[in-house]
Amino acid sequence: MSEIDRCVLQTIVATANDHFFIVSGDGRILDISPGAEAVYGVSREELLSSSVQQLQTTGVLKPSITMEVLRTRRPAQLMQVTGTGRRVIAEAYPVFVNDKLERIISRSRDLTDLQLLQDEYALLQKRFSEHLKRSHATPDAEEQALDDALDNLQVRSHVMREIALLLKRVAPSDANVLMLGESGVGKTAFAKQLHRWSQRCDGPFIEVNCAAIPENLFESEMFGYQPGAFSGAARQGKAGLLEQAEGGTLFLDEIGELPLLMQTKLLKVIQDGSLTRLGDTRPRRVDFRLVVATNQNLGKQVEAGLFRLDLYYRLNVIPVTLPPLRDRREDIPDLVEACLKRLNQRYGRQKILDTRVWSTLMGSDWPGNVRELENWLERAWLSSPTDQIEVPAFHPQAENHSASFPSASPLPSAASLETHETLKEYLARLERETLEELSRTLPSTYAIAERLGISQSSVVRRLQRYCLKVAK
Repeated sequence: MSEIDRCVLQTIVATANDHFFIVSGDGRILDISPGAEAVYGVSREELLSSSVQQLQTTGVLKPSITMEVLRTRRPAQLMQVTGTGRRVIAEAYPVFVNDKLERIISRSRDLTDLQLLQDEYALLQKRFSEHLKRSHATPDAEEQALDDALDNLQVRSHVMREIALLLKRVAPSDANVLMLGESGVGKTAFAKQLHRWSQRCDGPFIEVNCAAIPENLFESEMFGYQPGAFSGAARQGKAGLLEQAEGGTLFLDEIGELPLLMQTKLLKVIQDGSLTRLGDTRPRRVDFRLVVATNQNLGKQVEAGLFRLDLYYRLNVIPVTLPPLRDRREDIPDLVEACLKRLNQRYGRQKILDTRVWSTLMGSDWPGNVRELENWLERAWLSSPTDQIEVPAFHPQAENHSASFPSASPLPSAASLETHETLKEYLARLERETLEELSRTLPSTYAIAERLGISQSSVVRRLQRYCLKVAK
């Protein structure tokens, strides 16, 4: 390395906001950035005379990201709590020379002050929202314009009207929007409405369920491929979903299920505005508005190392949290009327609700939110022999969600380990047998998810893995 290059490298390390560690292939610390002293509570001299193995043993690095790279020989990202009580996000990358691991470059970013600022911002947002509720500050003209522009969205509650107004205001921009909320609250419906309000309304609206695409097909589906990129590839190649959203809106549902490798690739697309198809070397420019949704806590996923922090901040430009239906019961009448109208048009009869049905509709908690409400209404519509819809035998219970489903059969007892069967094969067999049993006895993937205590998207992915379907 020339003297100029060495000075350039030293300047980068010394002035960066991130805290750098340069470590040898056997764990010895070769160089660190000056700011690391304050974050980790150890002097520069002590750090340079130590190794990552020693620092992890003494609790200075809890845990050591470099040790993870030494173990896996792959890049890694995780959350650390330092000896000084600081919370940092750490990333580390291996450096190979002739396939030998020679160096590990790690950098950490202190999140403590950033978290305090986020908490303060959230508090200010809450106070502002409460102020709006007290003062009813929304202008009448804006309220009227919202009513005229809502199309098929049924929003009567104050909180949902605030959300709709926020989306209408940000729609003309290209800012990324993160939709948060339980399954079935209407994230997709609001994403579509945001697209209709945007300047890209004449472009396509491409909806992608990240949990429904098998991981081995994800890259080819999202980024497309060139002719001959892999065995079975279409002769003419294929444009990926990102390219198909050109000039419009790309809606990524269940973004929390996006594999880590695809998170890295998506982040690059967001940053560079271009992508490269599988089997191609030529980048292609893409132009779309990104809207994502999840029912998971992405912050906790970042801490668990399952979601990239830098991608999280890229997506979390306009966060919108849709409350569950049980917290906005004022919306239920309009939702019911709209759903009943659709059912009457679909099946060619004009059925009406018995007045006694309303106590059930308004009194249930609807854990599955709008989706569960609509499914229940369709079952009630189809099971009513006359043109008056009455409360069916399988009505939901506000106290116990499981009452709306047939009782599940007991899970199969654990079978013994077969001869020559590995632990991985044994656990996979038990998982398949359990899913087979539940898919025969429960009516939906949401019911299976509740029975197993996992997310519905995880159930969908596992059923696809074993080529299973819900029987009912």
